[in-house]
Amino acid sequence: MLHVEIIARFILSIFVGGIIGYEREYQNRPAGFITHILVCVGATVIAIIQSHLVEDSINLIASHPELVNCLKVDSGRVISQVVSGVGFLGAGAIIHNKGSVTGLTTAATLWVVACIGIACGLGYYFLSIVATTGVYCVLVILKKVKFKIQDKISGTIVEK
Repeated sequence: MLHVEIIARFILSIFVGGIIGYEREYQNRPAGFITHILVCVGATVIAIIQSHLVEDSINLIASHPELVNCLKVDSGRVISQVVSGVGFLGAGAIIHNKGSVTGLTTAATLWVVACIGIACGLGYYFLSIVATTGVYCVLVILKKVKFKIQDKISGTIVEK
């Protein structure tokens, strides 16, 4: 993988993590701009490492065919640890207070940013951009729709 390609993946990772993190920061949530960027960049690092592990194993087997039955590479093993491990960060964002639970959306955005970071690290640029756009729309636009629906429902309940 060329150095330019790695730099492009990191720039995209910082950008998409920052967009989602900015929205969380703007909403005064526990994990904001910097946290989301770091999660996304970390996931990108792991995805690039995973890609290199597979590539290195293929090259080693190509140069030493006798190793074909000795080397096994699972192309998703390291990445799967990110997907499950980022839940630990998300758990820190979830707060149980006086019968209510807050921070679930922030925990979910941390998880999805890790997934988008993996997509960046693997070079799925279009997927990364579409996913970021979708997440941002959910956080900004659909949240407003949700509150309008809740206001209508609670308004009709109060009127009855």
